[in-house]
Amino acid sequence: MAGLKRKEYEALLEPLQIELANMARWLKHNGRRLVVLFEGRDTAGKGGAISAISEHLNPRQCQVVALPKPTERESAQWYFQRYVPYLPSAGEIALFDRSWYNRAGVEQVMGFAEDAQVKAFLRQTPTFEKLLVDDGVLLFKYWLCCDQDEQEQRFLERLDDPLKRWKLSPIDFEARKRYDAYTQAREAMLKATHTRHAPWTLVDFNDQKRGRLTLIRDLLDRLPDTHVGEEPIVFEPLAGKAKKERYGVIKPIRTIKG
Repeated sequence: MAGLKRKEYEALLEPLQIELANMARWLKHNGRRLVVLFEGRDTAGKGGAISAISEHLNPRQCQVVALPKPTERESAQWYFQRYVPYLPSAGEIALFDRSWYNRAGVEQVMGFAEDAQVKAFLRQTPTFEKLLVDDGVLLFKYWLCCDQDEQEQRFLERLDDPLKRWKLSPIDFEARKRYDAYTQAREAMLKATHTRHAPWTLVDFNDQKRGRLTLIRDLLDRLPDTHVGEEPIVFEPLAGKAKKERYGVIKPIRTIKG
């Protein structure tokens, strides 16, 4: 299947983003809470999918959660504790760029968590997520699928692009050697945590543009009817002639000439 050209992709994305804006208005109107988890291999396209969803949403309503390595204190807490403060309040959205599932993925494969910790996580997670759902949270879990040859190409693109090189880390290079281990960890995670109240959805992200469109369409289709009429806005003309900006204490810096 041929890749989508940018203009074609943007034409398909725009109506979905309008629906997302309607969804955000519906959440606020009804006081609902939305949590979307984005998981997958390195370079799968989590950041791009999150950006496509959040691009035109109010950042005060829609929070992107991408937590760094846990601190020493966080490492000594109940595992889920560091994620709870980032859960949304009424009318809010939380998009998790990786989530509590780190324990069943990178922490397990890279040896950052003990086997007993991973087993406890897989046992406790369905209960934790049921508590969220039973409290009214709309919880969606997406795994972004990516073949190894495509992953390798994306690693090389990051290596060659000075604007993307920051995305590479020693963990990424080590993960390249453990593709099969990540597969085994994912399958064990899905078996333990793919539940009726919080199911997983796998999306093919070998073509990232098509993957984003597919994921957003699926998310919107699984929500209730989110139509809420917009409040009319009266935009009256200015009482007089429009004024130019004036400066006294400090002047603006010079504009770069094209």
